[in-house]
Amino acid sequence: MRFFPASAEILFRLRNPLHEIGPCRRRCSLFPARAMSQSTSIPRKLDRVRDHGFDNYMEIEKKIRKVLKFQDLILTQHRQTMPISRLDALSRRIGFKQHEAGAFVVKFPHVFEIYEHPVQRILYIRMARQAHLQMEQERLALIAQLPEAVNRLRKLLMLSNSSRLRLEHVRIARREFGLPDDFEYSVVLKYPEFFRLFDAQETRNKYIEIVDKDPSLKVCAIETEREREYREKGVDEESIRFAFILKFPPGFKLGKYYKIAVWKWQRMPYWSPYEDISGYDMRSLEAQRRMEKRAVATIHELLSLTVEKKITLERIAHFRMAMDLPNKLKEFLMRHQGIFYISTRGNQGKLHTVFLREEYRRGELLRPNDLYLARRKLAELVLLSPRKAKMDYELIDYKRHIEDDDRRGAERFYVDDSFDGHDEDDVQESREEARGDSNLVSDNDDSELSEEATDAEDAFVAE
Repeated sequence: MRFFPASAEILFRLRNPLHEIGPCRRRCSLFPARAMSQSTSIPRKLDRVRDHGFDNYMEIEKKIRKVLKFQDLILTQHRQTMPISRLDALSRRIGFKQHEAGAFVVKFPHVFEIYEHPVQRILYIRMARQAHLQMEQERLALIAQLPEAVNRLRKLLMLSNSSRLRLEHVRIARREFGLPDDFEYSVVLKYPEFFRLFDAQETRNKYIEIVDKDPSLKVCAIETEREREYREKGVDEESIRFAFILKFPPGFKLGKYYKIAVWKWQRMPYWSPYEDISGYDMRSLEAQRRMEKRAVATIHELLSLTVEKKITLERIAHFRMAMDLPNKLKEFLMRHQGIFYISTRGNQGKLHTVFLREEYRRGELLRPNDLYLARRKLAELVLLSPRKAKMDYELIDYKRHIEDDDRRGAERFYVDDSFDGHDEDDVQESREEARGDSNLVSDNDDSELSEEATDAEDAFVAE
């Protein structure tokens, strides 16, 4: 049987459908390609699903950040007050445009108070009374939780692979970890049994190093949460031993293969963030997967050490080298949207804030502390309407008028009832004389009335 060249080529392709002949590839074969099974690993890139509870929280936080900038600016002035005429020039240092500062300050009358100077007769600005009360409450809460802040700093240093961190990086994130502004003296130098401050010769930067690693501090927050879940809900020990608490945002699509990938990832063991891994071989694929999960646990523990269970992505990047975190942090955290949430609200999308999802519900912290509650007082003052402030001022003025009227009436009563230094006998005599005069007046009136009645009766008889 004779074959033409074209027929021979077709016969060859029928026998070998996946073989490449010239430019033709597998998709050009006569038989359709068999569908490949999808991977059961967590995808490298996932679309971010927004959570409006966290985004609304950041909308308020955006206003609070601007308010705090103005607050620091006013408190650094002489007598903590400044004329309105200087506000526009000084506000440019903190990122405000021309004529923008005055319009911003007027929106928050419960935080900033504008008043007229009694001598100069020009407008000044200062912090309102309620804002001073909030600052005092926050200061007292910060002092009260200082022992906890010391332990948080110790655990933060223990997360580092070299047990030390740059002083500047900790100073930038001091508010998130509940440390005072002068923590270098009030915390680091005050507790030499825990911390050591030194200058590095190779970089000429100041570093904080932990002196004593307490084994009791090496317990992660997720381990405590696993134990609580196991005791209260009776979850299977094998399924929760290395698992994290997942709370996916509303609208997040959980496919079949993604659920399988998450199920495998939850049961995969990993090294603790406080464990020294310098002696392990990291060349195997299994070791790399464990290191990725360890990075998730490290960021989880870092967020657990913060006061509000949130921190900006840029400040996490400061600890990236010291804590063996991946380079592309945003893409890495996007793979675990059930554990973390990244909000881009604030600073025109240039700022990324990372939340720990399990600690929040509808944008509010589940287990708030005193320092968090004191800071939320400022948010309440920011959210109060200016009309409410005007009504408060009117009520205060109305109350003052009532108090002035009562005070004047009390003064008149006091003047009328004053005794001008007389003793009790003189007072009694004066009262008896007044009573006698009144009786005398009444007797004279009665006699006059009787005389008038007699005259009227005589006139009637004569008629």
